[in-house]
Amino acid sequence: MLGKSDTSVESDVNVLWSKYQDDGDPAIRDALILNYSPLVKYVASRVSVGRPQNVEHADLVSYGMFGLIDAIDKFEPDRGFKFETYAISRIKGAILDELRSIDWVPRSVRSKVRSVEKAFAKLEAREGRAPTDDEVAAELGWTEPQFQQVLSQIAVVGMAALDEILLVGGDRGEALTLGDTIADSSNGPTGAFEATETRQMLSQAINGMPQREKVVLTLYYYESLTLSEIGRVLGVTESRVCQIHTKAMIQLRSRLAGLEREPD
Repeated sequence: MLGKSDTSVESDVNVLWSKYQDDGDPAIRDALILNYSPLVKYVASRVSVGRPQNVEHADLVSYGMFGLIDAIDKFEPDRGFKFETYAISRIKGAILDELRSIDWVPRSVRSKVRSVEKAFAKLEAREGRAPTDDEVAAELGWTEPQFQQVLSQIAVVGMAALDEILLVGGDRGEALTLGDTIADSSNGPTGAFEATETRQMLSQAINGMPQREKVVLTLYYYESLTLSEIGRVLGVTESRVCQIHTKAMIQLRSRLAGLEREPD
């Protein structure tokens, strides 16, 4: 079947952007929304991993559409950034904001996350390296299988909730996710400096993590692989990848908190 080439499609989209920037025609805006709507479904699918049964995939798509519309309204093509990268962060942020507003993460899960995070921070400060699973379990008074079970329980709340819990200042506030560090969400020189500083902190924190956790974060957030695809790369089950991701996010939060406390 014949169809437009990627170059032709990109050219058409560039024309739409040019016209929309010139006169803000609502009809052109609608055309841009339609063109980029698959991005919303993509982000919603990734956020929906392990979501509670009361959160429908269609709801996530609906929340994400507001993020897409906001991205289209605020995007500046002349700055040289890819819209897709910018929009994914906005879409995910809109979904997380809505999930946060309905307080969908159980308090028991938040409590377990904090307990594990504190254990990681304490052991890492004492040993000067990333602690093993056995060491963390012992610090918490659990067996290693119990620790793995807790990681699985935490992971059940979903990747979106982990982003919310682990990279947010407290239970509420502005989310700082890995996606936000890829996209350009700055507002002038100050915002650009802060985004660059955040990327540097994340890079430093991730590079100091054990190899397997580092690989999972890189493949999931920067290469956009699914959990099952990462499992095939590592030769482990999808559920094991989910556990590794959960542990990596907790370690990352602990490391970032430590970096923020370091003196200048």
